[in-house]
Amino acid sequence: MNEDLRNVVLGVLATGVSASLGWLTRTYAWRRGLRRKQAFFGLPSGSECVLVMNRKAGSDAAVHNVDVSALLELSALIKDCGAKAHIVQHDMARQGLGDRTEFCVGGPYSNRRMAAHLASLLPGLTMNVESDPVADRGMITVGGEVYRGVQGEREYVLLARLTGGEGGRPVFLFCGQFAVTNQAATRYLARHHEKLARSYGSGPFVLLLKVVNSEAYGPDVVELVADVTRAARTATAPEAAAT
Repeated sequence: MNEDLRNVVLGVLATGVSASLGWLTRTYAWRRGLRRKQAFFGLPSGSECVLVMNRKAGSDAAVHNVDVSALLELSALIKDCGAKAHIVQHDMARQGLGDRTEFCVGGPYSNRRMAAHLASLLPGLTMNVESDPVADRGMITVGGEVYRGVQGEREYVLLARLTGGEGGRPVFLFCGQFAVTNQAATRYLARHHEKLARSYGSGPFVLLLKVVNSEAYGPDVVELVADVTRAARTATAPEAAAT
């Protein structure tokens, strides 16, 4: 074998080895990222989860088209984890916590399951379900602060990851003052789940988000207002005294 041919062969071999190492590195990084994502969402490959949907305000059955969009965004996350989703209406979801990962969408005024979660898992937080006065609809109170939304201008939504029961699988809450905020929260989770996993690991969190000028920007412009995990999970003084 002459010198030129040997150099060509060695070059081809070096290229092949380099490509193989690059492929192995990318594959390892992808699998590690997938495992972290599955751990954060509690969705190992082949597992099942439940999507609990609310009803459209003023309707006994229909789901708001914006909430359908939120459902699609969650479905994409679930598919990426290699898991399967079951969609359940809020008034048909009769199961405990921890056995399967749960994604619950909608405020307590349109989602009975959400109302139960807020009462049992977030005793330090309240969300007004009364229709009057109009300015107080959906008002969120937590940690001594009150958050009133103005539709189309500033609208608040809770994004939470909580655990309960014996199975250890999480429940994710997307509890907004208006339909667009539910989608905004699911989109925020899809975009920032890696950062949230680094910050909280597999532990609980309750974040208060603000959707800015949804009339112009839809669910895309979202600001983190506060981490209210401790305040939301701690019963207020009167409730604590009663127990």
